[in-house]
Amino acid sequence: MTHSKQGKDLAHRLQEVLLDGKWIANTNVQDQVSLVNWEQAIQIVGSLNSIAALTFHLNYYLEGLSQVLEGGPLAIRDKYSFDLPRIKSDEDWNRLKTNFLANAQRFIDLVKLLSDDQLAADFTNPDYGTYQRNIEAVVEHSYYHLGQISLLRKWISER
Repeated sequence: MTHSKQGKDLAHRLQEVLLDGKWIANTNVQDQVSLVNWEQAIQIVGSLNSIAALTFHLNYYLEGLSQVLEGGPLAIRDKYSFDLPRIKSDEDWNRLKTNFLANAQRFIDLVKLLSDDQLAADFTNPDYGTYQRNIEAVVEHSYYHLGQISLLRKWISER
C-alpha cells in the first residue's frame, strides 16, 4: 500500500492547527490551552462554551475518528460531544490536555498512513462522504474552535 501525498498533506494541516503550527493562525490549540490554568479553562463567558468544554469537544471527535481509522465502528454521537466531566483541579485539566494531545497525535499519525484509495472511500456510510472530506472537515472544525479558544483566553485574561 502506498501512502498518499494527500494524506500526508492533511496530516500536516492537522499538525499545524492542533499541535505546533504557526502558519495560518500564528497559534495552535496546544499553545492556547497551555496558557490557561484550570480555573480559567472552566470559566464561562456569557452563553459560550468554556475552553475546557471546547478542548473536550475536539478531543471527543479526534478519539472517535481515530477508532474508525483503526478499523473500528463510528461510535461517537454529536449529542455527547460536550459532555465534559467536571473539572475540579489542575490535575483534571492536565489530564484533559494530555488526553487531547495524545489523541491529536494519534489521529495525525493515522491520517499519514492513508492511501489514495482509502481517502476516496466512503466514510463508514455513503451519506457521510469520503474519508478525505471528513478529515478536511476536522481541519476546518479545529480552526473554528481554535478561534473560539483564542478569543476566550484573551477575554478571560483581560478580566
